[in-house]
Amino acid sequence: MPFAQFLPASSPEAIAAERSWLLPQHADATLACGLLSFHTYVIRHRGRTILVDTCMGNDKDRGGHPLFHGLRTHWLDELAALGVRPESVDYVMCTHMHGDHVGWNTRLENGRWVPTFPNARYVFAEREYALREAAYRADGRAGYGSFGDSVLPVVERGQAELVASDHEIEGLLQLEGAPGHTPGNVVIHLRSGTGHGIFSGDTIHHPLQIKYPEWSSAFCEDPAQSAICRRRFVERHCDTDTLILPAHFPAPTAGHIRSDGDRWRFAFLEHFG
Repeated sequence: MPFAQFLPASSPEAIAAERSWLLPQHADATLACGLLSFHTYVIRHRGRTILVDTCMGNDKDRGGHPLFHGLRTHWLDELAALGVRPESVDYVMCTHMHGDHVGWNTRLENGRWVPTFPNARYVFAEREYALREAAYRADGRAGYGSFGDSVLPVVERGQAELVASDHEIEGLLQLEGAPGHTPGNVVIHLRSGTGHGIFSGDTIHHPLQIKYPEWSSAFCEDPAQSAICRRRFVERHCDTDTLILPAHFPAPTAGHIRSDGDRWRFAFLEHFG
């Protein structure tokens, strides 16, 4: 996606200064376009299987967003290759309700949207749900229709848990409110033993935003609040052992935030996954 469109506050000069690490993983050869990927994380813990975010989904009508419209991907096959069957998933957690984070919550079966994971509890931040539901009631195509086909069917099947923005699951995962990208956006903390990781969702889309947290994406519903939240996140976790697990950074994806002069950089793990 063109940086000028995707990160409207960015400048070609500032981006060009980052050429040494942007190429070839994070920008095209001209440095005009940023490269993104889309991730679901799989967590296994004490016999439980937990998913964080579910990407775009197949067969979804996203007529206003051709990148996501009518996809036919092998996402379920990729889960199966990890030994994850839909019926084995215990929890599905979504950092927010944009269509590229809830799409595989449901699948098309005999012309109806049904939960992809029949035995799972789907955990949604209550604030995010309330605002998305209100938008949907006012306009069924709000959010390109993702609430209607990827969230509401889960609620109607009684599989949703609407929780506070600091909710904890299995003594392992805890939500934290991170408003700006959406009003009910959350990040999800993962703690196991002495380890600490954070699924950052769309609080950060591209590693350039680590150095320039003031650059909100075009998809942020409140760009000013998003920038405040992102800077706070970067400063809080800089030079710590906290592993950042982004939703859209190309492989190797995960890494740490480090000081870089009077700003910051993202130090990717050499191998992850």
